[in-house]
Amino acid sequence: MEKRKLGQGLEVSALSLGAMGYGKSRDIPDRTDMIALLRKAVDLGMDFFDTAETYGPWTNEEMVGEAFRGIRDKVKIATKFGWDIDQDTGEHRGGVNSKPAQIRRAVEGSLKRLGTDYIDLYYQHRVDPGAPMEEVAGVVKDLIQQGKVRFFGLSEAGAKSIRRAHAVQPVAALQSEYSLWTREPEDEIIPTLEELGIGMVPFSPLGKGFLTGTIDASTTFSETDMRRGVPRFAPAARNINQRLVGLLRNIGDRRGASPARVALAWLLAQKPWIVPLFGTRKLERFEENIGALSVRLTGDDMRELSESRATMPVQGNRYPDEHMRRVGL
Repeated sequence: MEKRKLGQGLEVSALSLGAMGYGKSRDIPDRTDMIALLRKAVDLGMDFFDTAETYGPWTNEEMVGEAFRGIRDKVKIATKFGWDIDQDTGEHRGGVNSKPAQIRRAVEGSLKRLGTDYIDLYYQHRVDPGAPMEEVAGVVKDLIQQGKVRFFGLSEAGAKSIRRAHAVQPVAALQSEYSLWTREPEDEIIPTLEELGIGMVPFSPLGKGFLTGTIDASTTFSETDMRRGVPRFAPAARNINQRLVGLLRNIGDRRGASPARVALAWLLAQKPWIVPLFGTRKLERFEENIGALSVRLTGDDMRELSESRATMPVQGNRYPDEHMRRVGL
C-alpha cells in the first residue's frame, strides 16, 4: 500500500483502519474475528490503526494490543486521551478531562493495554475548555521527550486551538470528520493545517456508511446504533441526501468503481497529507475500500463532486446538538 506523510515526518499507509466499531463496550463477542481482521489488514499492506482509551473504556485498546503482539514494529498505533475516565475503575464519568495528572495516568494505562512502550500518535480526543491548550501540549511534549509518545495529535479541534497547541509542541495530525457530506473543514481547518504543515486523518470518510449507497429513507437502525439520534440520518434528511449518493453512483459507473471507492478516491485526491480513516467489520469491505487507491477520477469527476457542496447541500447536522457543542473548540 502506498505511503503518505502526515506532519512532522510521520509516514503511514495512505489509508487507516479504525477499531472503534469493533467494540465500545466491556464485552466484545466477536473479538477473535476482529483481531484476525486487524492482522489481515497488516498482511494487505496497511500499517496505521486507530483506537482510544474511551472505547470500552479500555477493552478496545486491549484488543488492538493483542492483535499486534509480535508485530509491533510493523504498525503505527494511534490512541487518544481526554475524556473523564476514572483511571482506577475505568468508569466513564461523562465530560472531558485533559488535566496534566489525568493525561499522565492515561498514557500509562494505554501503554499497558496496548502492550507497548510507546504510542506512535497520541491524540487529545476532544478539546477541554478547562485545561489550557498550552498546558496540554506541554504534557505531551514531556511524554515525547520521555519516549512514551512519538507524535502529538488533536481531534475535532478548532483553528485557534490547533495554533495554540502547535506553538508548544508541533502537531502531526488532526483527526476530524471530513468527507463529501461534511465539507466544513475546507473553510478554515484545511488552510490552517496546510499553513502549519499538519496532516489530516478524516474519520467517517464514508459518512457513517451513508456514502456507500446501502442506506436509504427506509433503513432502520437498532436501539444501540448511534445514527438513530443523528439529525442527518432522520428519514426526511436521508431522502434528500440520496442526491449525493446518486452522483457517486453515476461517477462510479463511469469509472468501474463502487460509490464507496469514489468517495474515498475524492478524499485522497484533496491533499497528499490526508489519510482517510475508515471502519469495517468485514474483510470484503476492507478490500473494497483499499481499492480506492487505484481509482483515478478525471478533472470533470472531481469538479462534479466538489461542486456538490453547493448543488446538493447535505441536510441535517452530523451530530446531535449536545455533541456539536464539543467540536471546533
